[in-house]
Amino acid sequence: MTLLEIHEPGETPLPHAGEGSLAVGIDLGTTNSVVAIARDGKPAALHDETGKALVPSVVAYPGAGGVLVGEEARAVMAAEPRNVVASIKRLMGRGAGDLHTVAGVLPYEVEPGTGETDMVKLRIGGKARSPVEISAEILKALRARAEAALEKPVERAVITVPAYFDDAARTATRDAARVAGLEVLRLVNEPTAAALAYGLDKGSEGLYAVYDLGGGTFDFSLLRLEKGVFQVLATGGDTALGGDDFDRAIAERMLAERKRDGLPDEVDEAAVKAALALARHMKEQLSDRDQTSGRLEVAGVPSFHTLTIAEFDAMIDAFVDRTLAISRNVLADAGMAASDIEGVVLVGGSTRVPLVRTKVAGMIGKPPLTDIDPDEVVALGAALQAEALTGGGDTLLLDVTPLSLGLETMGGIVEKIVPRNTPIPSQLAQDFTTYQDGQSAMAIHVVQGEREMVADCRSLARFELLGIPPMTAGAARIRVTFAVDADGLLTVSAEERTTGVAQRVEVKPSYGLSHEDMADMLYDSMDNAEADMNLRLLTEARVEARRSLLALEAALAKDGGLLSGEERADIDAARTRLEAAMAGESRDEINAAAEALEALSKPFAERRMDRGIRQALSGMSMGELESRVGE
Repeated sequence: MTLLEIHEPGETPLPHAGEGSLAVGIDLGTTNSVVAIARDGKPAALHDETGKALVPSVVAYPGAGGVLVGEEARAVMAAEPRNVVASIKRLMGRGAGDLHTVAGVLPYEVEPGTGETDMVKLRIGGKARSPVEISAEILKALRARAEAALEKPVERAVITVPAYFDDAARTATRDAARVAGLEVLRLVNEPTAAALAYGLDKGSEGLYAVYDLGGGTFDFSLLRLEKGVFQVLATGGDTALGGDDFDRAIAERMLAERKRDGLPDEVDEAAVKAALALARHMKEQLSDRDQTSGRLEVAGVPSFHTLTIAEFDAMIDAFVDRTLAISRNVLADAGMAASDIEGVVLVGGSTRVPLVRTKVAGMIGKPPLTDIDPDEVVALGAALQAEALTGGGDTLLLDVTPLSLGLETMGGIVEKIVPRNTPIPSQLAQDFTTYQDGQSAMAIHVVQGEREMVADCRSLARFELLGIPPMTAGAARIRVTFAVDADGLLTVSAEERTTGVAQRVEVKPSYGLSHEDMADMLYDSMDNAEADMNLRLLTEARVEARRSLLALEAALAKDGGLLSGEERADIDAARTRLEAAMAGESRDEINAAAEALEALSKPFAERRMDRGIRQALSGMSMGELESRVGE
């Protein structure tokens, strides 16, 4: 099958394989990162001179100067903890105001004076550095490894991101690549990349689940694989849940044991980093043994700690259960049962934890697929997509939007334009109209989320459509179009159809958004579904009643003389009853009062119509009337 190439409007097609520099696939991970290349549909991770594919996502700015990345950076952590940063991915797209949402103790010094909504900066190596700058160093190291292995320049890449990364984090990832001198061909969701690697490697077809538990993020996706087309059916996740939480649980236990024994237990930056490093080592050892031990030194005083697999399982059980709850919700979203799934792909180093594998197998009812290295599989899939995008592959990749996108309408109601799990790239439009007579402008408020009311969703952008010709309320036709590109980035446009007046905005993300909100929005929509729908229906009733009152007021101002005094009094009393019902909380009372007012107003509306017809026909001859009827 030949590749179906999809380009955004106005985009120049990418060079084909063999033209210019090579394109690689990159898994920019929380704990480790990998770079891979694919040729003729066969992907391979690129190794260093010692044969290692993993590059620890650790960056050091040693006192002697320069920058170290990977194993070299990790080696100086004990001696210079304040000059080393790890797990920076968890801060991509975050603002200073979001730092309280990062679980546990943050082992970094935040740069003073950073605003709540500005991109967070950390003081590392005596200088304020952003997550974008730090991540760029990791990408530079991956690029250098690729160029050394391939002996050719590497300037283009497909980079993977968690499915639940929001626009801020995706934009930050693109910016980091740009700083590293890499053109991003596509941002691909990590679970999708993993399924891509498994599908092409094994010729698989059918419904597959991808359980992706990395160092700092979790994603669960359902994908249908058929004849080279990978379609994501549903996805869910938590961008603040991963193996780092396992490490933190072990570290907190060790520090608590030191405190119990009366040893120094200062929770400063150096102590936290030392405890986390030892915790990670102990966790890895428990992947294939029943017990482990380690030595922790804080403030010059050592302590020795042991940990059994049973104790470790008890410590992380709640974290693993959170991943299973997310997974079950994704299955429900897709209307699928566990028995429909052909196989479960495990992705991420944290899936090596025995408890994780046991619980995933129990939920799905079959052993997971583990014959591709879970640390490399995402990068391999990204490499295959890089080859496809540069003309050398034959796979079509269809990803989805993780959360719904929509607009605010009257009463603070959300009108969803792009539903959650819509395949991308996509372009969807909906027509709206004006609310009041003579309205010449419309405020467009773009929101993201699953709740029914704007107050419960995230605001993405605001703009105004000006120059709408004055018309009767409801006569104007404003078409609002949402275009989501292949990277999940959004553009919104609005056009008044009769005049062609238009406005367009590219949704610019704020770096200060919290990633946890992505998952929280979905959970809240489920927990509050009934209450949200009742509130929406009540609000819609109020909005419709207000519209009727405005129309009636305009009619009375113009033709009130058509009513007798008794009729006017009855209508005014019905208006008062409707206004009182609108102030209450009963939708049924509002609708009943509105129907009563409509019934009383019907004779008035008929008289207005009769008058309008008589005025239109006044002075017209029979011949003119016959001519009009003939038209």
